[in-house]
Amino acid sequence: MTKKDRLIKRMFDVVFSLIGLLITWPIISIAWVTSTIETKSNGFFLQKRVGKNGKLFTIVKIKTMYPNKGHSVTTANDERITKFGRFFRKYKIDELPQLINVLKGDMSFVGPRPDVPGYADRLEGEDRIILSIRPGITGPASLKYKNEEEILANVKNPKEYNDKIIWPDKVRTNKEYIRNWSFKKDIEYIIKTFKGA
Repeated sequence: MTKKDRLIKRMFDVVFSLIGLLITWPIISIAWVTSTIETKSNGFFLQKRVGKNGKLFTIVKIKTMYPNKGHSVTTANDERITKFGRFFRKYKIDELPQLINVLKGDMSFVGPRPDVPGYADRLEGEDRIILSIRPGITGPASLKYKNEEEILANVKNPKEYNDKIIWPDKVRTNKEYIRNWSFKKDIEYIIKTFKGA
């Protein structure tokens, strides 16, 4: 990805994240109030994630689960997910506040999903190319594993399956995305995400 490519990508992110926030702010506000009441806590889910160059940032999402530490992998039948949380997750409403992260420059519309510390920050060798760009709201790996929670719900050991099967495949997919990046492909990924492909 050239310097010009990165500039085009960033300009697109700034313009459309601002437009997106102006359009969806009422939805975000209603979801936040609903989540605040249901979880009896701040309706925004704030968590440290690994960003560009391995720098940590705070991701912002709508909280869809009851506070409960001790789990690192979420499955479709996770008992921590709230009633409205299932609705928010189904229609990706919980993802909308990430537009704030895109506008700030923590994230991009398209790129590798930002993981919690312990995954991307431990990549070695050529795999660290994934840290050369901003993580994204969507991307080829996200689309490929759009039903990840359902997949993990049907295996005996979700964390082990994620760590040994899904995560390595995501790394391969994201490396290919970066090496063959084009603005046209980014638009295609965004369209596929809206269509639920």
